Amino acid sequence: MEFIDLKAQYQGIQKEILTSIEEVLDSAQFIMGEKVKELEDALSKYTGAKHCIGVADGTKALLIALMAINIKPGDEVIVPSLTFIATASMVVLLGGVPVFVDIDKSTYNIDVNKIENAITDKTKAIIAVGLFGQCADMDAINTIAHKRNIVVIEDAAQSFGAEYKSRKSCNLSTIACTSFFPSKPLGCYGDGGACFTNDDNLAKTMREIRIHGQDIRYHHSTLGVNGRLDTIQAAILLVKMQIFPQEVAKRMQIGQRYTDLLQNTNCITPHLSNNSNIHVYAQYSLLVDNRDNFINILQDNGIPTAIHYPIPLHMQPILKKYYHGTDLSTSKDVAKKVVSIPMHPYLDENTQNHIVNIIKKAL
Repeated sequence: MEFIDLKAQYQGIQKEILTSIEEVLDSAQFIMGEKVKELEDALSKYTGAKHCIGVADGTKALLIALMAINIKPGDEVIVPSLTFIATASMVVLLGGVPVFVDIDKSTYNIDVNKIENAITDKTKAIIAVGLFGQCADMDAINTIAHKRNIVVIEDAAQSFGAEYKSRKSCNLSTIACTSFFPSKPLGCYGDGGACFTNDDNLAKTMREIRIHGQDIRYHHSTLGVNGRLDTIQAAILLVKMQIFPQEVAKRMQIGQRYTDLLQNTNCITPHLSNNSNIHVYAQYSLLVDNRDNFINILQDNGIPTAIHYPIPLHMQPILKKYYHGTDLSTSKDVAKKVVSIPMHPYLDENTQNHIVNIIKKAL
């Protein structure tokens, strides 16, 4: 059994994928070719954001966004305490200071009620992660930030395709960043990512940063990185965009069916916020007691699992020096209990029934 069945997806679009790749090979425009611009236009239209900047991966997207708002040594950036390490490590890479805030116990996104207490006169930005495929409470976060002239960056690596109050993820804040890692809701066949904004100046800056700070050829107006999205990955994503709306609908259907089937069991299933119109279930993650035993039973029955994430950011060896005793108990508790089960748009009902039956036995 596949945890995420990329093979099934490929079988349905194989001809289109190969044709799109061949077009790139025939053009020999392997870096920043025409399909990169085509993809940026398609992603911009899909999200409603004015600008899309294709980049090398989701981590580079965060780095480029932070560089664009000029994060300097000593600047503080508020981040949730339970997420993938790139959300905080890119802050540290620029000399900034990650300030950890606990997560909401129902949505696993940053607890908006604890953000204001974390703000100081050094706070430059808030990174709001759409963990597991559901957007954070972006309106509340934007309101808090706007009062203090703080930039909000949406980390949509897991929530691309989701909707918040009928607005698409990646068009909910000053800047948004996403990842096209193969296992993401919209994934390529390597690394890829994108930044989004409605701000013309920020868009111009991010486009320059991704090509070594270059505004015109061999003229470098700002400090930059090699952050380009390669054309073959753009070609693959263009094909996948054609089926993405249908896959999002299937994700919602399968995710809700899991929740319905797992009612009245000794586990906590993902909660759909009142603000969410679409949850893309990048992961379907349960909270269970005695997780090791639970995982062993599933694995003995051929069901793969994963843990997202076993160690909160404030407990990571490279980041724990930035932790100063704030209450992060929900993050710690979730990290001890969370386990993800197979989730993808091609999960058929018989397989899902089998998974649920084994889960009930394990519980």
